[in-house]
Amino acid sequence: MEKYLLQMEHVDKSFPGVRALSDVTLNVRYGSVHALLGENGAGKSTLMKCLFGIYHMDAGRVIFDGEEVQIKSSLDALRQGISMVHQELNQVKTTRIVDNIWLGRFPRKGLFVDEKQMVERTREIFSDLGIDLDPKLKTEKLTVSQAQMVEIAKAVSYDSKLIVMDEPTSSLSQKEVDQLFVIIRRLQEKNVSVIYISHKLDEIKEIADEVTILRDGEWITTQGIDELSTAEMINLMVGRSLDNRFPEITHTRGDVIMQVEGLTAQDPTSIKDVSFDLYRGEILGVAGLVGAKRTDLLECLFGERTVKSGTITMDGQVIENHSPAEAIKHKFALVTEERRATGIFGDLSIRFNATISNLGSYLQRFLLNDRAITKSTAWVIDAMRVKTPTQRTKIKALSGGNQQKVIIGRWLLTEPDIFLMDEPTRGIDVGAKYEIYQLMMNLAKDGKAVMMVSSELPEIIGVADRILVMSNGRLAGILDGEIATQEEILRLSALYL
Repeated sequence: MEKYLLQMEHVDKSFPGVRALSDVTLNVRYGSVHALLGENGAGKSTLMKCLFGIYHMDAGRVIFDGEEVQIKSSLDALRQGISMVHQELNQVKTTRIVDNIWLGRFPRKGLFVDEKQMVERTREIFSDLGIDLDPKLKTEKLTVSQAQMVEIAKAVSYDSKLIVMDEPTSSLSQKEVDQLFVIIRRLQEKNVSVIYISHKLDEIKEIADEVTILRDGEWITTQGIDELSTAEMINLMVGRSLDNRFPEITHTRGDVIMQVEGLTAQDPTSIKDVSFDLYRGEILGVAGLVGAKRTDLLECLFGERTVKSGTITMDGQVIENHSPAEAIKHKFALVTEERRATGIFGDLSIRFNATISNLGSYLQRFLLNDRAITKSTAWVIDAMRVKTPTQRTKIKALSGGNQQKVIIGRWLLTEPDIFLMDEPTRGIDVGAKYEIYQLMMNLAKDGKAVMMVSSELPEIIGVADRILVMSNGRLAGILDGEIATQEEILRLSALYL
């Protein structure tokens, strides 16, 4: 008889008006990496929240390490040996690494915290995982990848037998991804199992042993990773064939809309002496390694970051964006990288999120025109093909792809000429990615200019007309998207390191 560490059998879960999971089964072997795939809204997160005690299953059972268990809370899950590394890291930035790892369960010596034991235990875990960090370092000084490693170490500190990793590489460079994979393989050597959730199918093929695919809240298949091609995985996830990963480019480049000359940030660690032209009807990709200051460049253009010197000329007129409000007046729009932290108001409605950037246009004698807001929201939902029950649904209830569509629709209501998009497809499934690419190309076709930061080189080569490569805050070069290669982009990315 097959032995599994985890068996989730015939799981059902419903919310008012929505059946999120229907008769779903997930079996994870000891010491394996088991990929969990599906489009946003397929039920992956709901299933994991049932496992972690955040949601109560309507039906089904969980067998863990040979015994049927009742997991009613996250604490129950941790006590059983189940940990989760979330995509959005929740760390106390003002405290040390060691404090974050042992928060809420500090080892004690009498009435006092045993600082020595805590630090030594952290160093042991770091050593086992190959993590080279000082446990006493402030968490706020960590890079995204280092913070990710600390979360994995925290999961290990619970003596976990199973670790769920939700989009663990969404903000990592290839070098950092390689380091994460080394850590995962070390966990496997200790017979720790990993449930790995990612939309990056190339990574899944490299790290996973088996894959379970969900679609519309239902189990579709579980197979060995070598039994499925990438194309077959996509077909099973979306229920249709995606013959091309990227839409056909039908837009044509127009006149120069913006000239940037010698742009330098006030912060000496940020961008330095960046110059380039941006054209109407163009998608300009912005590539570079983590730390290349790609986001800083967009923030300088949008007035979120103070500029020390340099000029921005738009349609022949020099402009200054000292604030986002000024940038919006100059017809700029910014889709931020951290969608949940800086892009949406999660506890508020789609209606609010769709219209907040254009609120002034709905004012009539100091009152908001409710009919106009309803009309604009309906346009966003229709034009962006947002899947939602109503306008008043909380935006956090939507999938990542639908949240991103609302954000893009929100900015379209302000009638911008320049779209700045920072990792616009981060954490979004392959089907929704295609729709976001199509939206971007439609913007270019309508004569808008798009600047897109992306860490995924196949994406940036597949979508961008030209690729601006950043290296350590400097412009390393601009490549033609039709002939650019990953090797050339990486070579330029390392130019000023």
